[in-house]
Amino acid sequence: MVLETRNFRNKTVLKRKQAVQYLSLSLPDDGFTDDQFFEFCRKNDNLRIERTSKGEILIMALTGGKTGIRNSELNADFVIWNRKNKAGQVFDSSTGFKLPSGATYSPDLAWVSKERWESLTEQQREKHVPLCPDFVVELLSSSQDLGPMKDKLDEYIENGCQLGWLINPYNKKTYVFRPNSPMESMPFEQEITGAEVLKDFKITLSEIF
Repeated sequence: MVLETRNFRNKTVLKRKQAVQYLSLSLPDDGFTDDQFFEFCRKNDNLRIERTSKGEILIMALTGGKTGIRNSELNADFVIWNRKNKAGQVFDSSTGFKLPSGATYSPDLAWVSKERWESLTEQQREKHVPLCPDFVVELLSSSQDLGPMKDKLDEYIENGCQLGWLINPYNKKTYVFRPNSPMESMPFEQEITGAEVLKDFKITLSEIF
């Protein structure tokens, strides 16, 4: 489920897609500063909140059971690989990343190289991470449309991401995004690798989904 912002006088009204239901929140007239947005997310940690490059607030509900299991399985594989590789940090879906475009997104899974992570100050590490991950995974849910999610993966790549996976459990395909390359569609039965970004990482998604 995604709630979209609609401006109404001094309030922002959030509309639930495909349902006649509204949630009204009082937000600053001139938008959030980065610190205000971080605090807003912290105080509403039962929701997954993102902000587009245009300042629009997107609020997503908690996931269902199946999506939660799939996220956990994926995270486990990446964490195990990362502990052996020791080349960076793995982040779960609760982590916000502020992209160069100004958007703040929380991919279902992200990885940042050790060098880039260690270049950040302790204060930067405590708040929304001020960079675009080297690698992201977005897992399509039943409430999300494929087209906008592909656009989101394109946005990650435009902001410096080196590899992105959009996993669609409904048609059993993974859409692979890379800089300066066309999107590639891969069936779950085919082994997928981390290429040059996640060296030696391999997974067959049909074993999870």
